[in-house]
Amino acid sequence: MSGIRHREGSGRPEEERLVAIARLLPVWPHEIRDRSEAGRRRLVAKLARALRAERRRGIAGHWSYDLARHAALLRLYREELALLRSGPAGEAARRRGREPRRG
Repeated sequence: MSGIRHREGSGRPEEERLVAIARLLPVWPHEIRDRSEAGRRRLVAKLARALRAERRRGIAGHWSYDLARHAALLRLYREELALLRSGPAGEAARRRGREPRRG
């Protein structure tokens, strides 16, 4: 068995998640490892910005558009958003009957 840890709520091993984020976003390792709610919100915001930029390139027909990057960004964005919503703030918001605040 490998030494890779699995996270709750994610089908992705922790190491694979770190590599995927580092491959897709220009972020520092400490930003990726930050598991606080604020750190996760910042990461989700960066993923959303990168996803919007990639979508704009695709719509414009720009030569640098990459469908595989777009798909990877979308998959990672959805996973990180689900992890953010499953955290303490997401649980509290669900109890109050509304979505968690978005950064």
